[in-house]
Amino acid sequence: MAMLGQVRQWARGIVRDVLALWLAARDPRVPWIAKAVAAVVAAYALSPIDLIPDFIPVVGYLDDLVLVPLGILLAVRLIPPDLMAEFRAAAQDRAKPVSRAGAVIIVAIWIACIAIIGWIAWPKLAQ
Repeated sequence: MAMLGQVRQWARGIVRDVLALWLAARDPRVPWIAKAVAAVVAAYALSPIDLIPDFIPVVGYLDDLVLVPLGILLAVRLIPPDLMAEFRAAAQDRAKPVSRAGAVIIVAIWIACIAIIGWIAWPKLAQ
């Protein structure tokens, strides 16, 4: 039972950090590279569409369990600690936003992948 509590606490920390990164991406005091990384991580994490759909066994959840935490770790290291503490405090009381831009980016990646696969497969299918 204690392990379940730790997992819930970890998940709340992830959500808080994603919201904090969303705030950091909009703050002029954050260096541009940190702002860019924070924006990409927050857009991906808040996007209603995943790069790898969750219905694909194991791999579908891998992006949520690996990519998002690694992205958060990188972005947090790029943001000055005093600013990150401020963003985390502000994120505690905020509602979770939805990133439509993140969804558009993910859909564009899917379309590009489908186009590339079609371009590669077309000569073989046309024969």
